[in-house]
Amino acid sequence: MRSVRIGVDTGGTFTDVVAVDEQTGEILTTKTPSTPANPADGFVTGIEKLGEFIRGSGARDGETAMEYVGAIVHGTTVATNQLLEDRIADLGFITTEGFEFILEIARQSVPDGYGNSYFWVKPPRIVPVHLVKTVGGRLDHRGEEVWPFSEEQAVEAARWFKARGITAIGVCFLHSYANPEHERRMREVLRREHPEAVISVSSDVLREYREYERSVTTLVDAAVKPAMRGYIAGLSNRLGKSFSVMKSNGGILSAREVVNQPITTVLSGPAAGALGAALVASTAGHRSVITLDGGGTSTDVAVVIDGEPSITTEGTVGSYPCKIPMIDIVTVGAGGGSIAWISPEGTLKVGPKSAGADPGPLCYGRGGTEVTVTDAHVFLGRIPPHLLGGEIPLDADAARAGIQALAGKLGLTPERTATGILEISAFNQSNAIRQLTVKRGLDVRDFPLVTFGGSGPLLACRLIDILGLPSVVVPRDPGNVSAFGLLTVDVKNDYVRTYVTRDLELGKAVEIFHDLEHQAGEELDREGFDDPVYVRSADLRYYGQAYEVRVAAPAGEIDEAWQAEVVDRFHTAHEKLYGYAYRDDPRHGVEWVNLRVSGIGPISRPVIPRLDRPGEGATSVRLVHFDETRDTPVHQRSALGPGATVTGPAVIEEYGSTIPIHPGFAAAVDDFGNVEIAAADRGTVGER
Repeated sequence: MRSVRIGVDTGGTFTDVVAVDEQTGEILTTKTPSTPANPADGFVTGIEKLGEFIRGSGARDGETAMEYVGAIVHGTTVATNQLLEDRIADLGFITTEGFEFILEIARQSVPDGYGNSYFWVKPPRIVPVHLVKTVGGRLDHRGEEVWPFSEEQAVEAARWFKARGITAIGVCFLHSYANPEHERRMREVLRREHPEAVISVSSDVLREYREYERSVTTLVDAAVKPAMRGYIAGLSNRLGKSFSVMKSNGGILSAREVVNQPITTVLSGPAAGALGAALVASTAGHRSVITLDGGGTSTDVAVVIDGEPSITTEGTVGSYPCKIPMIDIVTVGAGGGSIAWISPEGTLKVGPKSAGADPGPLCYGRGGTEVTVTDAHVFLGRIPPHLLGGEIPLDADAARAGIQALAGKLGLTPERTATGILEISAFNQSNAIRQLTVKRGLDVRDFPLVTFGGSGPLLACRLIDILGLPSVVVPRDPGNVSAFGLLTVDVKNDYVRTYVTRDLELGKAVEIFHDLEHQAGEELDREGFDDPVYVRSADLRYYGQAYEVRVAAPAGEIDEAWQAEVVDRFHTAHEKLYGYAYRDDPRHGVEWVNLRVSGIGPISRPVIPRLDRPGEGATSVRLVHFDETRDTPVHQRSALGPGATVTGPAVIEEYGSTIPIHPGFAAAVDDFGNVEIAAADRGTVGER
């Protein structure tokens, strides 16, 4: 029987769907407007748009598309949006007696430096102090009990939260990473005294030291659990089928399991985009690239080294540190819906505020009142007066009127104003790229840029100029790369144990890794994997440093040679990151901090087909403004076969996106249908 795998990525403006026939390898894509009030509506609508393809020509009368769906993988923004919009209420916190102000103390890190400010007021904490309760009991850093857990105070705290209707509760006791016993007893009390409560305990969420980060990560998990559980349950009922959810670490997990650890989904969609772009780039011969996912609300940037996106445990979502493993992504408010505005000083600014999907830009005709990046593109003729191949008409007159009004306030021409909006947006994106390259010791000029998303390719030529990029690669169906990436992802879970020592006991390391691999194996067994893969890593630092560097640890026997290899990798990584290492200096000892295991359940990935021949599509002409307004060739991308070249000024259009080719640039189509753009004076485009 025909079987189809589906990836669905819910973005701020559009919901993207990719379907792959597992027998033939055929791939089909579509997009539909997102439905922020209920994201499940856009999810189901997108699948229904591909219903005929999913059912196939041999389907019998009365059969639904869902009967042919073998698997669904979903990238969701439910958890992310709740955090970014600070929609957190009625959240309680239980911690060790004497540590009730841990969230207020936080860290001494002033955003953007002190500048000219005389005072810095820390932002509001995720749980106000009046919703924090403490419980007696104490463990030391080795997990040994200093004084016993107070059952009486635990019951009192549980009843206090129940009486006030607080149903989402996070628990973080001091040194619970070393011994989770007290936290588990607290959870038992909560379940008995307050059965309606949704509970997160830090030893389950993040078994790693540093109590502030562990507390906040646990509270974020508790905060998003109710919304995520409601969303997953509602979507499961509508689909009548189980599905998997993309995680921030580059893996997926079944929906029935992910509701128990929703924090792992906070960068769900951007992570899928980075993985999809990595596969596209690797297939085209680029193993190391920068990826840029341009959407309606924001732009997400990642770095891929040797085919793998970089991973971090120092990520944040909004103002909240989340120390879970996640693909290292920098997000800026520079999307198609980013609003252009005038600062009190009279200068033009763009973003981070966005018009979103509703009401959207002026040209959407849905009541938007402010000029956006998309309006500037429409005014300059760089995108057509419609989206999705004509499914969504755009009001070019509304965009023109908005640009003209803004230009009048600035004392500029409308063309200069629109160009300035795009220039600021391009510099915002380039700054995000620099954060992931220059600040990490990488030379941006060594990396091609893979740009995708509906608005991703629109500023490709300017980014080449600003950053000195060798080229920009635009995949086929760029608006659906994140949804495609969902179908390339293994099942993956991460486990960590803090073990701070300068004298590594190999027996202890064996014990910890064995325990972590056992946990990973149990989880993957529930997911149906009989032959999992375990990937080890470790966090190390020089003695006296505050933070550590994560390095891969070899598989196999843990002996002195294994230990020496990990330490050598640490020296190498430290030198690459910071420009120095103490490899041969005994005065600077190496300290082990955390041991980690990733449990992976491999899946079969779709194969990106070669582009056989061009389709049909005539070249047209319309007025487009680059350095001047002139008649400009407009190419349909489907009509460009392998080896085709386009010299700017020109525009390449397709269903989900548009590629403006500026004067002085040229683009070539490779064997897989990717469009590669470079400055025309840098030699043959596409040359490796």
